[in-house]
Amino acid sequence: MAHVRTYKTSFTSGEVSLELAGRGDLSAYDNGAGTLSNIFVMPTGGIYRRAGLRYVNTVPNEGRLISFEFNTEQTYLLVFRNAQVDVYEDGEDPITIDPAPWTLDQIKQINWVQSADTLFITHPDVPPKKLTRNNGGEWSIDDWVFYTKDDVIHQPYHKFSDDEVTFQASVTGKGNTGTITASADVFVADHVGKRFRIEGKELEVTSYTDATHVQAINREALSTSSATVDWEEQAFSSHRGWPVTVCFHQDRLVLGGSRDLPNRLWMSKSADIYNFDLGTGLDDEAIEFAILSDQVNAIRALFSGRHLQVFTSGAEWMVTGDPLTPSSIQLRRQTRIGSPIDRSVPPVDVDGATLYASRANDEIREYLFTDLEQAYQSGDLALLARHMVNKPITQDFDKARRQLHIVMDDGSISSLTLYRREKVTAWSRQLTDGDFMSLALVGSDVYVLVKRNDNYFIEVFDDEYNVDSGVKYSDTNDQLTWNGFDHLEGQTVKVVGDGAPMGEFVVTSGSITLSDPVFNVEVGLGYTHIVEPLPPTIANPNAGTQGGHFRPISFTFRIRNTSALQLDVGNGLQNVPFKRFGQGVLDAPPKPFTGDKKVRSYGWRLGGVTPLWRIEQDTPLPFELLAVVSEISLNG
Repeated sequence: MAHVRTYKTSFTSGEVSLELAGRGDLSAYDNGAGTLSNIFVMPTGGIYRRAGLRYVNTVPNEGRLISFEFNTEQTYLLVFRNAQVDVYEDGEDPITIDPAPWTLDQIKQINWVQSADTLFITHPDVPPKKLTRNNGGEWSIDDWVFYTKDDVIHQPYHKFSDDEVTFQASVTGKGNTGTITASADVFVADHVGKRFRIEGKELEVTSYTDATHVQAINREALSTSSATVDWEEQAFSSHRGWPVTVCFHQDRLVLGGSRDLPNRLWMSKSADIYNFDLGTGLDDEAIEFAILSDQVNAIRALFSGRHLQVFTSGAEWMVTGDPLTPSSIQLRRQTRIGSPIDRSVPPVDVDGATLYASRANDEIREYLFTDLEQAYQSGDLALLARHMVNKPITQDFDKARRQLHIVMDDGSISSLTLYRREKVTAWSRQLTDGDFMSLALVGSDVYVLVKRNDNYFIEVFDDEYNVDSGVKYSDTNDQLTWNGFDHLEGQTVKVVGDGAPMGEFVVTSGSITLSDPVFNVEVGLGYTHIVEPLPPTIANPNAGTQGGHFRPISFTFRIRNTSALQLDVGNGLQNVPFKRFGQGVLDAPPKPFTGDKKVRSYGWRLGGVTPLWRIEQDTPLPFELLAVVSEISLNG
């Protein structure tokens, strides 16, 4: 009978799929786990109970969270809701911008980019807007206004009809109003107020007659009254749709796709972001082109990195040119993954790589330029943890903690601790009493929108909390009854009083009454963290765990700053007793503990996919696990 010691010193592969249960030869198996729920992974290898959620505010309905950074000291949380935007600063009562043009359904498809004090926002069915904060602290939502000179609007144009369709104007002089006749059905009533160009000269429709005739005023003198195929219509309008996505690249405003031109790119003049005049193709003039290939390429997102990156419904592209000019620009397809078409999930930058959700709905791809191939690759970051990605809704990257947080359609958050150089790619899942709906990183804080029992709450991850939707109060006198929990009315909450867990209480009329008076309370909804290792795979000349009998003898858990430990080593969940310095058991200490705790295990087991041990606890106190040593007896 052989005795074997196994050492688990790292969780840097995070939670991985049980599809790997037979791949003990992989380093990801050694460094992975079967379950990491409500756990964050440290780059050094350890894991810890995730931060709690501090309550910020209650909102009446669903929305989308977006960060706004006015300067290095002033950051804001924007909450886009049905027909309005709420602006939060430092947890204060929000400023409401009302009305806003987006419906609740449209909010799911908006894209945005910020420049200084202005957020540029696009949606294919809504005219592009700019949300601006001025130096006086006032907020406004306004339409974009393309550069206009001498009554000529320098906006993008496009011929939507067949090439052979002609226009003929009845008058040519500037300021004159006449009839425009098309050789085929072109016009609709919605064209009134819209602009066309005939041989590069602009006119504005003033009235609609029928599908082949309108009245128009010439904003420029036309060069001919003869029928010509050289005509164009303004590219963006209520009839043709508006830009899908937007970004800045090399001092140009870049627009990607529209409802009727889904595969087209427009770039403004250099340093003149509202001017899209193509001119004669000089280096600083606007650029326009379509993405043409053997598949549909509806543009879904733009990202300014080493190159202009274009994410479409069927592939990923790079636009090169240093600098970008009408003559130097080049477009090359890189990978064929595709992005979601029913929602916008803006890509995020992580150390020069662009992370984006794939159209397959179960992948997070890393779009990274490789010097060896001089091309981009789209590696799958969820290859070993496919179950962790379930239709991403939105994502953001916490640079300070190196965590990518992704809200999933099932109401969970999948968190990815990512250190590329150190080869740390570790997934874990965050759950709460309710559903996560949206998130945004504001400064160094990760805000979330949570739906709980048909109510919506704005909350923020806070390392000082161990409950969700939590609030803290203090008093110079110890108190039995505490108020201020109206948002938790009727809920069973967990209470930490003066640093020690006090059990569960029901909020009634916004209050709780404790069994003992305390000076400080932390009150909120409990959440459970779960840690399970992968099934053991021990090989030796005499026996192994796969398909054979073995007996766990003991487990030694190296813990740090831990105030509670509840685990199952084969005999059900139990609180681990631990006496130190005359203090009580480990699950109710006044001070956190750092050190080793050895736990005995009994009984033979038959090798399979059952983990050797399981940590599961909802005690609202800190927990941190660094390593586990397992001693096992094998039946040879």
